[in-house]
Amino acid sequence: MIRAIQNAIRIPELRKRILFTAFILAVYSFGRHITIPGIDVAALNRFFQKLQEQGLPIGFVDLFTGGSLRRMTLFALGVQPYISASIILQLLTVVVPYFENLAKEGEVGRKKIRQYTRYGTVLLGAIQSLGISFTLENPGSLGINIPLVHTPGLGFKLMTMVTLTTGTILAMWFGEQITERGIGQGISLIIFAGIVSRIPSGVASIYRSLFHEQTLNLIQLLIFIALMVAVIMGTIYITLAVRKIPVQYARRVIGRRIYGGQMTHIPLRVNAAGVIPIIFAITLLQFPMTLASLVPLDIIREMVAFIRQPAIYYPIYAALIIFFTYFYTAVQINPTQMAENLRKYGGFIPGIRPGAATAHYIERTLDRITLPGAFFLAAIAILPAFVQRYLGVQVYFGGTPVLIVVGVALDTMQQVEAHLLMRNYEGFLKGIRLRGRRGR
Repeated sequence: MIRAIQNAIRIPELRKRILFTAFILAVYSFGRHITIPGIDVAALNRFFQKLQEQGLPIGFVDLFTGGSLRRMTLFALGVQPYISASIILQLLTVVVPYFENLAKEGEVGRKKIRQYTRYGTVLLGAIQSLGISFTLENPGSLGINIPLVHTPGLGFKLMTMVTLTTGTILAMWFGEQITERGIGQGISLIIFAGIVSRIPSGVASIYRSLFHEQTLNLIQLLIFIALMVAVIMGTIYITLAVRKIPVQYARRVIGRRIYGGQMTHIPLRVNAAGVIPIIFAITLLQFPMTLASLVPLDIIREMVAFIRQPAIYYPIYAALIIFFTYFYTAVQINPTQMAENLRKYGGFIPGIRPGAATAHYIERTLDRITLPGAFFLAAIAILPAFVQRYLGVQVYFGGTPVLIVVGVALDTMQQVEAHLLMRNYEGFLKGIRLRGRRGR
């Protein structure tokens, strides 16, 4: 691996891309320490501590922003509005014929969809930042009476909305620049950087709990480490696991050449939806809280108080993850279109009739392999809450962040390896090619 890194530095184009990516991530990290004006930082820390004591997964949301939400900095929203807008646009390409036609128009249609995604990011960022400003001015809507704002009023609301929305737009632009001029997928790398930046504070917290505060004993620590190792191993396995459906292509003679006749396979990933169902579920569960801060009605507050109970919240959370896993997998993979493409190019699954029977076989196989992936996503999403509740350890690096870190690391390493192999260099592992999350 050290030799592969040295080879990567020797390639001018790859070196420029790596340095550009590092520079953008450094600028983004600097912006995560710029607090918006008018906030009492000490009171804000107590406020978030109270939220965590109530069992809300605020630490999970804060983890995606690299701690920016807890400190209420310029990038407090991070790229979450962009992710939500992207998911909504992908769902609209299935439901709305206009967006479906745009998706079929090639690069021109994709550019328009990206433009609509940017508009949606600005709209969602403005709505979420406005909800945050109302919550900061009225923390009592969440049952916590801690004054957070020095001078509340219309000016603070507008300033918070403009600042946080601008931070979201800037984070989105950073991600697009990394994708275009850097190495790796930009939005994913920004989330990756935010998660990795929290590892030192998490290790320091465990150290204090073990040696200074003595709220954690050695047996609990060993159980926690064993659990984290199991989560990492399981995440890597689920991320790379695929179900290979064998495909045989018929032999065709065109002129003096013979085409087809080879045996290949269709790789169906066990976790085809990635971490999208978790993000979409947490966004949906945040909507009642945002609505309660914008519309101070007793019925909405009672609904939020009911949902916030751990015995209610986490089962709903897990059910939403399982539902969105199936839903997003169905959006991403179209068995009917796959069967049609196989028949068009003379391919067939041995023992299965082409056409509708092939589509039904692929759909049935996909439903079966999606079930363990969906339950795995639900398990790792609620795992930090159980670890914190029964082991007394504040988890900064639970199952969901591991899933993101593993996936982004594999994709980025695969891109670097592609640059190395194009110039006759060896990859990261001698004699072995990395396989990314897409089963290639």
